[in-house]
This record gives sequence, structure tokens and C-alpha cells, in this order.
Amino acid sequence: MAFLKTQERTKERFSLLLLDLEEYYFEQHTAYHVTSKDKKERTIRGSFKVCSRSIVFDPEDLEEPILKIPLRDCKKIEFVEKEQNPFHEPRPSALTVLCGQVIHIKDSNVIAPYRHERGTKKITFQLEVWNKTEDVVQTLLQLHRASCLEKVGDQTAMIAANLQSRLARSSFDKNYFQSVAEKPHMECAVEMVLPLVSNPGHVCITDENLYFQPLSGYPENVIQIKLHRVRRIYKRRHGLRPLGLEVFCTENDFCSDIYLKFYSTADRDEIYYYIATFLENHMTEHTAESYMLQWQRGHLSNYQYLLHLNNLADRSCNDLSQYPVFPWVLADYTSAQLDLTSAATFRDLSKPVGALNKERLDGLLARYRGMPEPRFMYGSHYSSPGYVLFYLVRVAPEHMLCLQNGRYDHADRMFNSVGDTWKNCLEGATDFKELTAEFYGTDCSFLENRLILDLGRRQNGSLVGDVVLPPWASDASDFLQKHKQALESQFVSEHLHEWIDLVFGFKQRGSEAVVAQNVFHPLTYEGSIDCDSIEDTDQRIAMLTQILEFGQTPKQLFSSPHPHRITPRFHNITRSPSISSPISDLSPASQGEDSSFEDLTEESRKFAWANMGSLEVISSDKIHKEAVTGIAVTRDGAAIFSTSQDSTLKMFSRELKDFQRSMSFSNMALSSCLMLADGKTVVCSSWDNNVYFYSVPYGRRQDTLMGHDDAVSEICWFEDRLYTASWDSTVKVWQCAADNSSSHRRSQFEVLAELEHDAGVNTVGLNPAGTLLVSGCKDGTVTIWDTSSYGTLQQVHCHTGTIHHVAFSPDSRHVLSVSADSCMKVTDVQTGMVISSVKADEEQRCFCWDGNSVLCGGQSGDLLLWDLLSNTVTKRISAHAGAVTAMWMSELCTTVITGGEDRQLIFWKLPS
Repeated sequence: MAFLKTQERTKERFSLLLLDLEEYYFEQHTAYHVTSKDKKERTIRGSFKVCSRSIVFDPEDLEEPILKIPLRDCKKIEFVEKEQNPFHEPRPSALTVLCGQVIHIKDSNVIAPYRHERGTKKITFQLEVWNKTEDVVQTLLQLHRASCLEKVGDQTAMIAANLQSRLARSSFDKNYFQSVAEKPHMECAVEMVLPLVSNPGHVCITDENLYFQPLSGYPENVIQIKLHRVRRIYKRRHGLRPLGLEVFCTENDFCSDIYLKFYSTADRDEIYYYIATFLENHMTEHTAESYMLQWQRGHLSNYQYLLHLNNLADRSCNDLSQYPVFPWVLADYTSAQLDLTSAATFRDLSKPVGALNKERLDGLLARYRGMPEPRFMYGSHYSSPGYVLFYLVRVAPEHMLCLQNGRYDHADRMFNSVGDTWKNCLEGATDFKELTAEFYGTDCSFLENRLILDLGRRQNGSLVGDVVLPPWASDASDFLQKHKQALESQFVSEHLHEWIDLVFGFKQRGSEAVVAQNVFHPLTYEGSIDCDSIEDTDQRIAMLTQILEFGQTPKQLFSSPHPHRITPRFHNITRSPSISSPISDLSPASQGEDSSFEDLTEESRKFAWANMGSLEVISSDKIHKEAVTGIAVTRDGAAIFSTSQDSTLKMFSRELKDFQRSMSFSNMALSSCLMLADGKTVVCSSWDNNVYFYSVPYGRRQDTLMGHDDAVSEICWFEDRLYTASWDSTVKVWQCAADNSSSHRRSQFEVLAELEHDAGVNTVGLNPAGTLLVSGCKDGTVTIWDTSSYGTLQQVHCHTGTIHHVAFSPDSRHVLSVSADSCMKVTDVQTGMVISSVKADEEQRCFCWDGNSVLCGGQSGDLLLWDLLSNTVTKRISAHAGAVTAMWMSELCTTVITGGEDRQLIFWKLPS
């Protein structure tokens, strides 16, 4: 398995995966971390590592955590001279770092989500070789300047210049040659590529060996490959540029022995042709056609053939954006016995995953037909780094933590069940992923939590453990064995060429792809964009990052229909009409009798959204003098609070059907409100730049938070953090002190971060896990933020008018935004791509959504139910006499409350 093979080279606790994406490890020094407690000084020995964007300290004591200090969070880095006061014990020279954040990794040597220690802190290190301290400080100051540059392009350029300078000042150490008789042919600077990381150094090729020497000496001083052992070499695209070279010492393994990225195509080609010439008597250079003939005649298995096609199409286990892709071949994950003689057991290989469900496909095609050029049917890809690690997180947890900023995905979005994942690929609005080669291999560790990782607890209370397998598999090994049998079965052998046409062949692009309903976003195709032609460095980096994260379509290998396999029929396969029938006939009938409460809750929500068009008015009450701006409800639903532009907060009793309290904090409009989890405090935002806390038990204002220079437009809360959005172009993050948090006194709030925008922020929202924040501005920009680092993940200028409302989908994968330009847009969180855009007949002011359907409040006062798959209004419900300005929906989605410019609150319910 690729991830296990790449980890065999080092048993160190430190890994390049602890660095940020695109970060380099430069040098290391033995050092001591000096700490003091109760006036007692303590030194911890370890390795002080200088990286391009951070300082990493790896203690020798495995119980101590690895410390990572991002350079961008450093306020001061200083050299402290050696103390030679005769009255004190002499102290060696040291370096001190004053920083705003320290990241703790692998505490007690356990792989787990990173712990962020925030707050200004001074950290002291003493190098074992004292006289190097000042040089190290100068290096860190230079890298610190790079990390603090405003533009990402400028940061990247300065770090690249530092790297090239280091490479130019060093060369391959020929003392590592295995024989004094070896004759060097060529040497140049390269990077060794592994999943998610690059390791710069020097390559040297002789008449006997290929050597790579890492600049940092990690994971070992030199890596050697004997040329007579090489069986295959491939040129690779890396970062969309022809700079990669991958070397294999095996014939059929899909994990290579080394993957190198060169800084020039000429250097890459020279080494490639030198190896190819040297080995012409030892190996044959295969083409797609030569492998095809071997497969046709039965000399290669289906598995081996797919591996070879992936290799020829630039797919590599060292590049997660181009990881080898394999098909789902089965459609039965519910039967007790697997019947490989029935066609109904198998997936239709003539269609892409997105076209397997006719109902979903109809919606996608309707959207496609109404889309401007360049059009695409599927807004997400079938293979991407996120999807690969979704499957492999149990064997590659550090890769997942690296990709997701030190966090695992939400427990309910993990790879928990083979059957549920297949079901979601059939029914999910944006889930079209295929499988990886591991599903047809022999190592079942990716299906089992052998590392006993704490991957989180699901909403039904269960811990994420081993993957739940289909009933027909007795254990993980049995699953892989039967899955491999299915891949090599007669049905798949007869139809595999149809899938190859879609992924590697003539139906991959052009008019044939349109006919085959196989059109993905244009950026996923090779040659769709020349990143080098984009002059703005920031834009070029953003575009490249977007393409790599989104996933890439393989290189096209065949331009005409792929021939079928010449294979004898060992047994008859009963052809069932269900193989081409709508997918509802193929999907699992039920989830079993032991469905958890959470499953029932989710089913209730799905049922509610399926019937949302049946909403009925229960009552309507005019309790404000101007437009309603916010609605909050107590957990038991007994009391409803609403804010208005008339400056009042009002409490309405559901039981008495009348408002009981009215509170005014100033003469300015209130813009939003929320209820804290304790049910005792309502928080309101105001146009007077303040946030007010109202005590429900005491019926009075509890406190005021004066936080902004202009109107506070909206607020949200998660655990102990308050997020306030303002027209002063900022979102501020406040932390409430843990002690006696129910009082929420202003003195207990500390500003953790100030998120700058280019225009006034009109709306803000959090994802369900509180790990992502989205903001919408008056200039039409949607920005997605990481709430652990407060860094920008995506910034998309997708509207031409003020954004009224933004919200994450329940699975946190997408953001929906509505704006004064009357457009509704869905943005993919991972890539920043706008994957759906709808132009409505009127402005939509507020909404609730489940990821597929949207209940919107329009400027006309009507409620509109939108289906995002078909981009159509499925129901229009008369509601208010003016624009709908606020909306609240219950957890089970069966009750809705709306507020409008007509000053009314309307209570809605789905019929039982």
C-alpha cells in the first residue's frame, strides 16, 4: 500500500506531513527548549527544525508534544547573547520567539488532531552548538519576513529564492557512491515528491545507480536505486507542468520507488532518456496499445490492466490530485450472499457515477442546458485528494490532518460504511466519486482502525472504528477477496472497456462526452488552462491550488472506442432488466431494524424536506412597528424572540399566542438575534455598533459589548466564541471566559481575531461543527475562513450586489448565498468553485436549506421552494405583504417561522 511503503523509510516521530502544504524543511539543530515553572528552569532536549513557514521542535522525550510555531504568528525573534556575569552561572547564547500561537502535535506520541495554544507566549531555545545561534536567528528573520508579506505570490517567490540559494550553495556528496569506479553522468537540483509533501535536494545519476540526497538529510542521508533493478519509468505532469519522473523497480506494483520533480523539463528529459537507453536491453517501453493487446488476450488481469492505464495516464500514488482511479463494479451491498452470476449485482459500467441515478441525472441535465459556456454536468470530480484520504484515513491519518489543517473530518462524514458510501454516490447531489486501487488489493488495513485512532464520535453516539462491510463479507479480508473476484468476473471483463472509454478513452471529452453524460468542470481537463500565462502571481497560485484540490481527469489514452476483451464464457450471467432501470430499484431497501435514533432523525428531516411544499400557516401576529430582522426560539419552543428595525427585542409566547415582553436597547435598529445554549440569554446585534445580552430569567439587559466602528449586521455563536459581522468591513471573534460563562460580562470577552474584508460584511454563518465560518459582503464577495487558524480558505467574488444571506450545507461541503443581484449561488468549500448559479425572478432575502432543496423568502413576500438539481421553483407559497426578511426552522425541519417587512411573524407547520 502506497502510504505504508512511503513510511517505511523512517521511524522518526517527525514527518514532513506536520508542515503546511507547499512548505519545505531546510535544516535541523540539536537544541534545548528552556521552560521555567515556579522559578525552576527545565530543559527539554530535541531537534530544532527550520522550515520555510514555521519552526518545529521535536523533543527526544516521546511523551512531550512536538511544538510547531507558524512564522506568520511570530511577533519577535531575537538572539540572546551568552551571559558571562561572574556573579551568575554562565548561560549559553539562545534564541527567543515571541509568538501568538503554538501548535501541539502528537502529545504523548499519539496521532490526534492538533491542539492550538493561543495567546502571546515567549519561548526560549538553546542550540547545542552555541556559535550557530546567530546564523539561525538571521535565517528565521528572513523567512519570517517572507511569511508576513501581504501577497501569497510574494511569499512564495521569496521562499523559492531562499530554497534555490540553498540548493546552489550545496551539491551531491560523492562520498555516498557505492563504488569508487562509478562514473557520474549528471547532477541537478530536484524535489522528491510524496503524498502532500515535497523534499528538496540533489539527484545524481551514474552508470550504476540513481541517487537522491535530501537537502535536510531527512528521511535519510541518501536514497539509492540500482539501475539494473529498474523496470519502468514514466514522465509525469506535476502541478500541471511536465517536470515529474517516476521510477519503478517492480512490474505490477502501483507504488513507485521514487518520484522526482525537476525544476526544468530539459533536466527531467535528459535523465529519463539516459535511464531508458541504459535499460533498453533489460526492459520494454510499453504503450497503452501494447497493454491493451495483452489484456484483450487474457495475459493481464483487469486489475493489472487498470494499474497500467493509470500509470500511463499520469496517475501516481505519490500525487493525491492524480491518484490511481478504479471503478465501483458492484451495486449490491445489502444481500447476505454475493451472486456474481447475476447482472443485477453489478454497476452499469457504461455510465459515469453521476448518470447512474436517472432522477438525479435529469436534474443535472436541466441545470446543464440552462448554463452559459463553458458548461459542465458535474460540479465535483470522481477523484480528488479529499476523496482519496476519505477512503484511506485509517492508514494515513497524518495525511488527513495535513490536508485539513490538523483536524479530521466530522465523524458522520467519515468513511463509515461501504454500503452507505455507495448509496451516497448514487443519491448525493454532488457525490460522484469512484474507488481507489486499495479496494482490489490484498491489504485490508485501510478498512480497519488498527492504529486505534480517535476519529470522533458520530451523532448517534457511536465511535468511528472499522468500516462497516456488506452482509456478504465475513471480515475485511473476505470483502477484498470477493471484491477482487467481482473485478475479475465475467460481467466486468465483458464491460470494463465501456468504463475505460469514459475515464481514459474517447468519451472522456468533446461531443462524445456530452452524449455519454460525462462532462466535468473544464478546469479538471489536461490543457484546459495555461497557469504560466496568468501574470498575477496570486491568481496563478490560487488557480493552480483550485485545480489540484478539485481533482484532475486522467490523460486521454484512446481516441477511438476501446475493444472488448476476448474471453470465454465460463458461466451464464442472467441479464436482469434492473441493470438499466432507475437506480431506486437498485438502492438498498432499508437500513435494518436496528437503526439508531440519529438515523430516524435524519430520515425525519429528509421526509420533511420532501414535503416542504405542504407548509401550512398556523398563525400570524403583527408585533413590531417595522421590518422583522431576526428570530430566536428557546429549546422547548415555548418562547419566540424577534428583533426589528423598530429597535425592539420582543418575546412572544407560543402558548398564550401573544407577546409578553418588549425591550429596547437604543433608538437604533436591531439587526439579528440568537439564543445561547443555556436558554437563559438572548444576544442581539444593533446598528449602533454594539452587541447586547438580554437575560431571559431576569427580563433585563445583562450587558453591552462595544465592538465595532459601524453597524453590527449579524452574529453567530459556537461553544465559547462569539462572531460579530459589521459594516466596518470586519468580522471579530470574541472568546468568552470559561468561568461563570452564564453571566457574559463584557470584561470576560477577549478579541481572538479580527477578520479583514474589502467591504462591509452583511451576513455571517458557521458550519455545524464550528470549524468553518462564511461571510458575505456588500461588494458580492463570499469568504470562507478556518476558525482554528483564522486563515482564509476561499474568497470568491460571485455576486454583483450586496449579499443578504449565506449558510453552509449540513455536510459543510457547500455554501449557498443570495444577493441583491437576484442570484442564488452554491460554492464548493474545498475548491472555491461556484458549482451552481440560479438567476431568480426576484431578490431572495433569506433561506433555509438541506444541501439540495432551498426554502427562500423573496422580495415579493412569497416563500419559494427551490430544487437545486434542476434549478427550478417547485412551489410558491403566499406569505407576507412585503419582503420576507427573517426565517427560522426547527431541528426536525417540521416548523418554520418567518418575519417580514410587513412587521408580521408567521408560524408554519408541515401537516402530520
